[in-house]
Amino acid sequence: MRKIAVIALCIALMMSSCAKEEEGDLLSKIEDRGTIIVAMEGTWAPWTYHDEENRLVGYDTEVAAGIAEYLGVVPEYVEGEWDGLLAGLDAGRYDIMANGVDVTPARAEAYDFSIPYAYNRTAVITRTDSTIDSMDDLKGLNTANTISSTYAEIAESYGANVTGVDDLNQTFELLRTGRIDATLNAEVTYYDYMKAHPDAPFKIACLDDTVHEVAIPVRKGEDTAALLAKINEAIEAMAESGELSRLSVRYFGTDISKR
Repeated sequence: MRKIAVIALCIALMMSSCAKEEEGDLLSKIEDRGTIIVAMEGTWAPWTYHDEENRLVGYDTEVAAGIAEYLGVVPEYVEGEWDGLLAGLDAGRYDIMANGVDVTPARAEAYDFSIPYAYNRTAVITRTDSTIDSMDDLKGLNTANTISSTYAEIAESYGANVTGVDDLNQTFELLRTGRIDATLNAEVTYYDYMKAHPDAPFKIACLDDTVHEVAIPVRKGEDTAALLAKINEAIEAMAESGELSRLSVRYFGTDISKR
C-alpha cells in the first residue's frame, strides 16, 4: 500500500508540474484566449497610426495581423506611449510589441527577439536652414525623442542633449518652432511625414551609416519560447509569400523588409 501511495504521489506531482508548465506557456494561453495582445503607439506613421477614418493602420499593424492569423487567433491592439510599452510587456499586460522596435544590445539582454522583419536607417532631421551635415555635428545641440527609443540613445551617443517627448507630432512641433535643433528618426518616417506635410520646413541633414534590424520583442523565459518560434515561422511565411514586401511598398514606398 505504501508503494502504491508513493507511486500515486509521484504521478500527482508530475501532473501538477505539467499543469504548471502549460499554465505558464504563453502560446497556449494565447490559443486558449483566442487573441494575441499587441502593444503599439498608434501615432507613428507609417508604422502604426490612425487614418482619416480613425482606423488603426500601418505596417506593424498588418504584420501583427499576419502573425495572429498564422497563430489562428485575433489581434487585440493596445495603444500607449512608447515609454510604457516595454514596461507593459515586462509586466505581462501585452503578449508582444509591434512598433518598429530596433534590436539593440541592451534590449537583447532584456528581451528575446524574433527574426527581423524590417530594416531601417536613422535620419537626422532638421529645419531647412540648418547647417548640420554630419552625425558629429550633434554634439552639444538639442534634440527630441521618446527617452527610451533607439533614436534618443543614438543622439546621446553623439553628445546631443535629448528632450523627452510623447510622440512624433510633438517632436516636429518642437523642431518647427526652433526649440530643438534636430530630431532623429527612421528615414522612411521622414518621407511619410513630408508626404502629408509637403510645406513643412524640414530636411534630412544626414544619415547614420548603421542599418538597424526591426523585430518583435517578447519577455525572456521558457514560457515564451514556443510563441517566439511560431512568430518566426509567421514572419518567414510572410517573407516567402512576398507579403512583407507588398506591405513595405504600400506603407513606405520602398521595400524595407530586406536589408
